[in-house]
Formats: sequence, C-alpha cells, structure tokens
Amino acid sequence: MKIDTVEAIPLAVPYRRPFAFASGQVTAADHVLVRITTDDGLVGHGEAPPRPYTYGETAASIVAAVRDLFAPVLIGADPFARERIRADLARTVANNAARGAIDVALWDLVGQACGQPVHVLLGHAADDVAAAHMIGLGTPSEMVADAVEMNDRYGVEAFKVKVGRDLAHDLAAVRELRRELGDQVELYADANRGWDADTAVVASRRLADFHVTMLEEPNPADDVLGRRRVVAASPIPVVGDESTITLGGVARSLLDGDAQAISVKVARTGFTDSAKIVGLCEGLGVTTVVGNQIDGMLGTVASTALACGQRALARHPVEVTNFLLMTDDVLTEPPTIVDGRAAARQGPGLGVTIDPDKLAHYRVDR
Repeated sequence: MKIDTVEAIPLAVPYRRPFAFASGQVTAADHVLVRITTDDGLVGHGEAPPRPYTYGETAASIVAAVRDLFAPVLIGADPFARERIRADLARTVANNAARGAIDVALWDLVGQACGQPVHVLLGHAADDVAAAHMIGLGTPSEMVADAVEMNDRYGVEAFKVKVGRDLAHDLAAVRELRRELGDQVELYADANRGWDADTAVVASRRLADFHVTMLEEPNPADDVLGRRRVVAASPIPVVGDESTITLGGVARSLLDGDAQAISVKVARTGFTDSAKIVGLCEGLGVTTVVGNQIDGMLGTVASTALACGQRALARHPVEVTNFLLMTDDVLTEPPTIVDGRAAARQGPGLGVTIDPDKLAHYRVDR
C-alpha cells in the first residue's frame, strides 16, 4: 500500500456564536481538511484548525504547506512508515497544524488497513471518557448560561473557564460559575497568556479559593523568570499548552520549571507525537490532559480516540464539546456527548465518513 494523492481542502463552517479568549476570537471554523488516498483506494482524513494568533498558521498557509512541501514527501510512501514520514516532515520547521492533520490521516489509513479503530491501535485504555467543556469569554451571566446548558443537556461536569482579561471580571465569572454549579463540578482556568506575572500570582491564589483545579498558560512563557515565579507561587498546578507545542518544547518547559502539567492537542502533534509527549510525562510523573484547539467534528473524533487510547489521558476529562458551536460540518455522523461522556468510534481507523455534498458546500477553494 502506497500513498497516491494528498489533498488540503479549506472549509468555512459558521459558528452559532463567536468564541472568545484572551488571545483571540473565532466566528467560523475556517479549517483545512487533509485527505490522503492510497493506491488501493483507502482514504484517510485529518483536520487542521489554523490559529494564527497562537501558532502563526492560516488556512492558506496550511494548504500551501501540505501541497508544496509535504505532498511531495508523502506520495509513494508507505502509510505504516510513520516514523520515517515524521522525520521527513520534520525537515520543515513549524507548520504544526498541517503536520498534525497529516499524522491523523495516516493513522486513519493504518486503522482501516488493519481493520481496527485508532484508539485500539493507540493502546485501548478505554472506550469512552468524561467530557470537559470550554467556556469562552463573556459576561458572567453568559458564561454561567453556557455551563448550565452543557450540564443540563449533556451531563458535562468539568469546565475549562477562559480568563486572562480584567482580573476582577474573571474572578466574578468564576465565582458565579461555582455558585451556580456547586462543588461537585470541576472548574479549571485558562488565561491564554493574558495576564502579566504579578497578576497571575494574585489570580492563582484567588482561583484556589473557588476550588479551581488547574491554571493554564497564566502569562507568556517567554517571560521566563515571570513564569517561573508564577509556578513557584501558585497553589494550583500551572499547565503548559501553547507554550509547549512540540515534544522537545514539553521537555524544556518541564525541566525549566515553566509548567507542572501539559495539555496535549491532536491538532498540533497528531497521534504520534502526542503519544510520545504522554510517555515522556508519564515517566516524569507529570499530568497530561487532552486540550481543544476549538476543533471541528473530525478533530473531536480524533481527540476522543487519543484519550481512549492512552491510560494517562483517559483518567481526566477531555475537551471534546466545542464542535457544538458549529452550525454544521462535513461528517455524515456527528460526535455525541451522552451523560457527560464521549465514546470512541468503533469502526476501522477514525470511523468517519465525509458527506460529499456538505464538503462541496463548505469548501472555499472552488
């Protein structure tokens, strides 16, 4: 089996409402569908969500990177030779979302060829996982309403709360969420590097009063001494996310004392490097959780597969609900959240099918 064609298809699917966070805002899923076809007719898929304000990639740059840089390397290659392919792709720096989507598509192909779901190939730690929901920035009442709907309608009991703006406003939102949801629900916070170090130190102590379990990216990690001061002073674990986007970056961050836990995202490290990051952290006794790059439905399926494949990830709630922001998508069968849990697909590979009519409708390159 050899790779025959590689495509990068830009899509634009509107959101029901904007999703805001300290470093940006999204109003539509301007994602790129990566499609890899083999000479025996198998088709693997991956989703690349560009986040230019975080990683520097746009939909146009992802399409160009896949078409001009990565497709020539992939065509003719054996999809099972993922380590050789990984080394070849690594000769081009950055382009994390593009490479992540390629890796997901390769695992999709391998799973189909083996007749096994991806989460089984990754280790089959679980068949379903607890879901966590990201609450975007808004007024306290808007943020509470979002959480209550997810709790009442889908049974979700873990919430990542976006913070990182005016501290008083952030604390008011967390206070109202805790008051409305009660102590049985897990709350953790993500500042997306929005505070300075002094504010982050104060915030960490105040957030602990509301039983917030983790604080993600409280201030810019390139404020090296400031981040270390936050980590040392915080009564709750500081999580590395967009400051730890590669295997080597995770190692440096942990050894330098920049983070005490790591958020892993399929959208930027695929399955292969995500599993390597989890293994590194397991060996060091560091917690890993599955984060969300405001993924679409395909990315959500992939994130669920990763979490169900790795024991260290399956024990924590997984951020897999933000596809519900989308008005539609290109999958024939959307993911589901039932009783607060997300289940891995049981079909070969990722177990997904692309609706050709929806793909034709939402693609923006024709």
